[in-house]
Amino acid sequence: MSGRIPENILEDILSRINIVEIISGFIPLKQAGRNFRALCPFHHEKTPSFMVSPDRQIYHCFGCGESGNAFKFLMRYERLEFPEAVEALAKKAGVALPQTAKDDQRGTSIAQQLYKINELTAIFYRNNLSSPDGIRAKNYLLKRGIKEDTLKSFNIGYAPQNWDGLINHLRQKTISLALMEKAGVILPREGGGYYDRFRNRIIFPITDIKSRVLGFGARVLDDTLPKYINSPETSVYTKGKNLYGLNLAKDGIRENDFAVIVEGYLDFIMPYQEGLTNIVASLGTALTTEQVRLLKRYTHNAVIIYDPDMAGELATLRSLDIFIEEEIDVKVVTLPKGFDPDSFTKQNGIEKLKDRIKHASNLFEYKLGILKSRYDIKEAEGKRDVVCEMLLTINKFKNSILKSEYIKRLSEELNIDEHYILEELNKVKDNRLHTVIHQAAPKKASNINPVEKLLIKLMLEEKELIETIRQHLEPADFQDEKTAKIVSIMFDLVGQGKNLEPNSLMNYFGEEEISQIICESMFLPEVSDENKEKVVSDCISRLRGEKLRLKKQHLHDRIKTAQHQGDEETLNKLIAEFDYLIKKG
Repeated sequence: MSGRIPENILEDILSRINIVEIISGFIPLKQAGRNFRALCPFHHEKTPSFMVSPDRQIYHCFGCGESGNAFKFLMRYERLEFPEAVEALAKKAGVALPQTAKDDQRGTSIAQQLYKINELTAIFYRNNLSSPDGIRAKNYLLKRGIKEDTLKSFNIGYAPQNWDGLINHLRQKTISLALMEKAGVILPREGGGYYDRFRNRIIFPITDIKSRVLGFGARVLDDTLPKYINSPETSVYTKGKNLYGLNLAKDGIRENDFAVIVEGYLDFIMPYQEGLTNIVASLGTALTTEQVRLLKRYTHNAVIIYDPDMAGELATLRSLDIFIEEEIDVKVVTLPKGFDPDSFTKQNGIEKLKDRIKHASNLFEYKLGILKSRYDIKEAEGKRDVVCEMLLTINKFKNSILKSEYIKRLSEELNIDEHYILEELNKVKDNRLHTVIHQAAPKKASNINPVEKLLIKLMLEEKELIETIRQHLEPADFQDEKTAKIVSIMFDLVGQGKNLEPNSLMNYFGEEEISQIICESMFLPEVSDENKEKVVSDCISRLRGEKLRLKKQHLHDRIKTAQHQGDEETLNKLIAEFDYLIKKG
């Protein structure tokens, strides 16, 4: 797993950082005894089962099985490759990485190569915007009110009309066609060869929180359809996992403690340019859980500005429930018909937009207002439909006080007794529970003999016990091949005089299952000091007894086969061996 980076460097990094500090920078942790607890960031859950151990410097989720050290957390949460996670934590810890190792890792990393291609592509498009070919695109943007400084800040560019402009440019940079295709910036021709994906379009580079270019959005200069085309998904770009402009807006979001969310590039750029610095765009897709969790790192409050044409769609309304599930307070602004954030800002000014944001409706009021305009609440059927839709949202609230208050208000708005609304809410809960059970069963804990996991825990906690265990057991005595591998590496490391820590031990393995086994072992109940030697002795006896039982069973099966085949010579040897085991055991 560690590649060319020496193990002592990795251990040095891990020894200088605190996993609680690292993880709490992304999700809120609450102390629970000696450990810290949180809702797992890797799967949806209502009861916290994600544990972080400051003593062992590891984390483990008892719901989905996700486990690891600080490197692993960054890889999973930030979608980094191992060398990138190492580099990030090395910088935080003040540890210098060997330059050759960094260069070698970067050279072999596909992700790093794609980032490089995307960066070169963004520069190519940006330079083209000021070329004779791109002057029409630049004038179009300037006429729309986008300033020169804004064009530079967002690296807005222009893809020329010719079919191979980018290909020729990247070839001069010694980039292969295969890598260009992997980056999604070119397409293969049916008869062979390639051509540029984007042509005669304004280019908006899509960046991540670290300002690395992930992909591109491309807009036409007229009313031709499709108006926008975007990069395909690649190993560095996944639609629905990023928010446009977050790298520039994150500080403004923290300072204001809320985020304004719009849909498109220009709907973001114009308000941001005019001073609304806590704004992001969803890149034209329905909001996803990943995007909401990304925002959650910076605030627990959001305001959505909707296109009036979409504002009343039930699918749009239901998508807002993601915010409730993630415990983010969400409000909604609907602009006048014919306006979007871009055009509204240009015509009315940023202060008018900020005023609408200030007076945004909370989700309950907004959704109820839309539903009352859609259904006739004078009729029983209309009331039924409104209640059904509203309860889908109310049921998502985790706070019982909020639930109670919204049920009361729904009762008053529709003139329905609270008792009947509560009856319907219980039906929604039952149906939802059924759905969760059948559609989102969590991963099971690793199916490892608890005795083997307990011995791993004790060896990692008490180095003195390792020698005792080595005298009585070999790695082959552990029935599971993964635990046998862990024990083998532990024996080797101790033989080399190295210290053993759970977080650094994981660096010797590439399999996620092994990290899970190590973490599950460390979160087993504590064994008191006075009982440890006896527990180790009992575990050794049980493992040796189990190995003997399995060996007897194996011999018994071979004896039956030899009897069936009439092979007396083999039969006599096997019976003698079986008798020896009986006396031994």
